Amino acid sequence: MEKIAARIKKYIPKSIFYAVRPLYHFLLAFFAALVYRFPSRALVVIGVTGTKGKTTVVEVLHAMVAASGAAVASSSSLRFRIGDEEVANDLKMTMPGRFFLQKFLRRAVSAGCRYVVIEVTSEGIAQFRHRFIDFDIAVMTNVAPEHIESHGGFEEYVRAKLDLFWRLASRDVAIINRDDALHQRFAAATAASKVWYGNSGIVWKDREWRIEDAKIDSRGIEFRLREMRGAAARADECVVASSLEGIFNLYNLLAATAAALVLRLDNTAIREGVERVKNIAGRMEWIQKEPFGVVVDYAHTPDSLKKVYTFLREWTSRFPPPASRLICVLGAAGGGRDKWKRPEMGRIAAEFCHQIILTNEDPYDEDPARILSEIKSGITGDQLLVTKVMADRREAIRAAVRSGREGDVIVITGKGAEPWIMGSDGTRISWDDRAAAREELMENRKAMKIG
Repeated sequence: MEKIAARIKKYIPKSIFYAVRPLYHFLLAFFAALVYRFPSRALVVIGVTGTKGKTTVVEVLHAMVAASGAAVASSSSLRFRIGDEEVANDLKMTMPGRFFLQKFLRRAVSAGCRYVVIEVTSEGIAQFRHRFIDFDIAVMTNVAPEHIESHGGFEEYVRAKLDLFWRLASRDVAIINRDDALHQRFAAATAASKVWYGNSGIVWKDREWRIEDAKIDSRGIEFRLREMRGAAARADECVVASSLEGIFNLYNLLAATAAALVLRLDNTAIREGVERVKNIAGRMEWIQKEPFGVVVDYAHTPDSLKKVYTFLREWTSRFPPPASRLICVLGAAGGGRDKWKRPEMGRIAAEFCHQIILTNEDPYDEDPARILSEIKSGITGDQLLVTKVMADRREAIRAAVRSGREGDVIVITGKGAEPWIMGSDGTRISWDDRAAAREELMENRKAMKIG
């Protein structure tokens, strides 16, 4: 049905379609829910939105619910899971179309699932893909500029995120990152019960769980979750240990934990769920750590890029100079997507990285050379001397791997675990940054042995 609607849309003049676009999206959402008999009404639905961290929160929360013994389904940019069955998300679309989602929810009901966790995007909200899904809990991770052109401005982007919270009923629950600059706007947007989380703890109504003895290092994240109940508080503590890394993942773990507490999951389910998630594909995923590190990460916004670089610069600081370089392979998507961020990403790379290799990412219908030129325009001064432009992504990864020496970290950003490179006219080339990095590391080891 959605494909038929897309074909019909091609024959409607753009000026007319833009005028009726809200009605078009609304009707598709309604008919999708109608066809599949409003399946979300039979489920506890948790929506996770924000600029970064959504996929990680979905994956960790899914693992927590599964560890409790309950049947759970989830939809994320990585995969679609219903119970023990899973299918990779190769749609190049984090939040699928309305008919896909409603069918997915109906299948979850048929499989006996009680809970569903859905990654909710601003683009999906703008196209009403969240409409006629009865969300019981909404989770906000963080908000930073993204999709500015497609939404028409940062304020419009924020309002799209807020729409998920506006639609919550008073009986529902809103889980909000207290440490995010926009937390008050999200709180004011809903009549739902509020759960606050941050690096100091989690608060819901008159209950408080404090975060104590937090450790974030190269081995992962560990913290003690303790509910404050006077002298008996120690009896209600839970030690959470994760192999995920970085302060950003601490917040992701806390968001998932807050949702788990709302769902009344016990400490064992929370602890075991976290332990089950060894890594998130394409999210701060280490391909190797010795003799030099190679990391693949999905970071594709200035904010997320800075967080990744900050963490990895701290990681390299374990080694004395000069063997402590951060080498980045960096690109930006085409198709008119967030052109504003390209020079800024170049500037951030110049601030943190000792060597920069600019390369092709997803050009869509834009000239790849122009995209790379716009990124490079943000790189100034001496950093231009350590910047290379290699349009072929495979060659860029190969060059980075061959330049690696003990103590270095090579970070390949922008695509994570995505399975395609997108070209003009909808063309796509099969691709995997992680596989390419592993193959080049193997070739590099062979070359060193021969040499």
